[in-house]
Amino acid sequence: MELILKDKKAVIFDMDGVLVESEGLWKRAEFEVFSSLGVSVTEEESLLTRSMTTKEVTRFWFERFSWHGKTLLEAEEMVIHRVMELIRYEDCVIQGVKTFIKQLKAQHYKIGLATNAPQKIIPTVLERTKTTDFFDIVSSADFEEKGKPHPAIYLKTAEKLKVRPEECAVIEDSETGMKAAKNAGMTVIAFTQGNKNVSLEWADHKIDDFSIR
Repeated sequence: MELILKDKKAVIFDMDGVLVESEGLWKRAEFEVFSSLGVSVTEEESLLTRSMTTKEVTRFWFERFSWHGKTLLEAEEMVIHRVMELIRYEDCVIQGVKTFIKQLKAQHYKIGLATNAPQKIIPTVLERTKTTDFFDIVSSADFEEKGKPHPAIYLKTAEKLKVRPEECAVIEDSETGMKAAKNAGMTVIAFTQGNKNVSLEWADHKIDDFSIR
């Protein structure tokens, strides 16, 4: 890791799939909420929503099965609150992530978070992972016109950290996020958890876990 981070001043983490194993939690919330609104949520179509923001997911299902009684914003909030519940109580923390971030902080790297997830979920995740005090800056696609794979959120995070994009390394688990970081001009570290199906097209380096190196 020391060689990978040579000449870097900041490490920026994705959240879902990097700090917490939350893809299954999002899918569960998506199924529960939209099914309750009368949507026929299929596994096949659900795969299409994987890298979308919550707002985009809500519109995706509404355009296929328009419902009554709840606005799009209300439906979106239902999903968000259900995910927050699941994060609080499910066993979802990625093993070793707190120690890994703590070590980076001790080595004087600036630490950032850049996620497509809603801003209000971030504190819940940081509390659950016990990493709240380690992050200098957190950024949500809530405040960007476009989420990942657009690079805006990574460029904004670098700006807030007061570093240049080329001085940043990004830890991402999804092709969408890696593409966003690469297009922002940053060094991309793919976090795979040993999954050989993770696309490395946009990755400069790969790590399988957060064991101390």
